[in-house]
Amino acid sequence: MVCLNLDGVLLPDTFSPVLHRLLTEHGVEYTGELERLLLSQPREVAGAIIASAARLPWTWQQVAAAFFAERERYLAEHPLTLSKGAGELIEMLSETGATLICYGGMDRAAYDEFVGPWRHHFAAPQYISTNDFRPGIREMAAYYGAEHSQTLFVDDVNRFAEYARDAGVAFIGMPADHPHSFQREHMLQTGVRHLVWSLPDIDEALLAQVDAEAAEGSIWR
Repeated sequence: MVCLNLDGVLLPDTFSPVLHRLLTEHGVEYTGELERLLLSQPREVAGAIIASAARLPWTWQQVAAAFFAERERYLAEHPLTLSKGAGELIEMLSETGATLICYGGMDRAAYDEFVGPWRHHFAAPQYISTNDFRPGIREMAAYYGAEHSQTLFVDDVNRFAEYARDAGVAFIGMPADHPHSFQREHMLQTGVRHLVWSLPDIDEALLAQVDAEAAEGSIWR
């Protein structure tokens, strides 16, 4: 089973740049530790952390509303497009016979809009929103009856990599290249062995290497 993250892998990351904007606009220094606490968290958790860091008398719902309003402004300047090489990667993975899953913290609308032409390559229900059960590694593997040693996740967030390591599942990291992002540094600290800059970097040779390491149990050694 190969699980591809939507928001940050198949689509460019629009979470960390918006978090950076929102926090700095409220006078909060954007640090690696704060980023670590916020990314890949349920909205109510991230919202409470932001309100506390910015000393705002807001509920998590108010923070979420402010975040998505800021995200709309960001998207007006940086229109969302499918990541380079996404379609080709989906088709290549499908040809291997792997069960393909798409997942992420956003609702399904973005999946339908941008990944829709390739939806027939994905196993039902095609897209899984993990906001209510972050990170969702064990849940997705259990739902599809996949052994951890036969599961690969491609994600852009180190918190997800930490859970993948603990669960013993294969992982390829594609952290954002924003100048303020700490995710590549954090993934190296976690021990992620396979880091890419873009989806075309995930080729047949890399997949074969990851598959071999997963089979022998050395993916995290």
